[in-house]
Amino acid sequence: MLMPRKKTPDLSVQLVTGDQFTLSEETNERGTVVCFYRGLHCPICANYLKELERLTPEFNERGIGTVAVSTDVKDRAQAMAEKVGMSSLRLGYGVTIEEAMDWGLYISTSRGKSSLDIMEPDLFSEPGIFLVQPDRALYYGSVQTMPFVRPHFKELLAAVDGAMAANYPARGEYRPD
Repeated sequence: MLMPRKKTPDLSVQLVTGDQFTLSEETNERGTVVCFYRGLHCPICANYLKELERLTPEFNERGIGTVAVSTDVKDRAQAMAEKVGMSSLRLGYGVTIEEAMDWGLYISTSRGKSSLDIMEPDLFSEPGIFLVQPDRALYYGSVQTMPFVRPHFKELLAAVDGAMAANYPARGEYRPD
């Protein structure tokens, strides 16, 4: 389990633009939102990523970078980027199942074709959102076992504004050792 105020695993993936994203090399003043999405087969993911694409400039104004990543292969990730109309949001692909599990994500098996008539991969991760501070410490995390009922990025922006104004620390760090 990832712990608030502790380092997250590093994450390095190819982006659909041909560039590389490496979390430990990010230089955003206040951190990075890392959004794990299920893949091209998921209709909810497309709408969710459209919201993050639309709000990425607002995150950037607050010194926060954004990236969306999945276990999809390159051609599926490129199709998702086209579907969403990516211009601001970085979209990465090729996260391994082991890396997804290191981030505490739930893993699902294929049920065949989705409601979009797109084949699900044999294995893929369920959604997760993480706000990672510049030192790679976890500030906020949310993981889902299902594709629905995800945190809204507009609410995350409002929470970031409040937390920054109050210098609010990451919470949930206690573990009785």
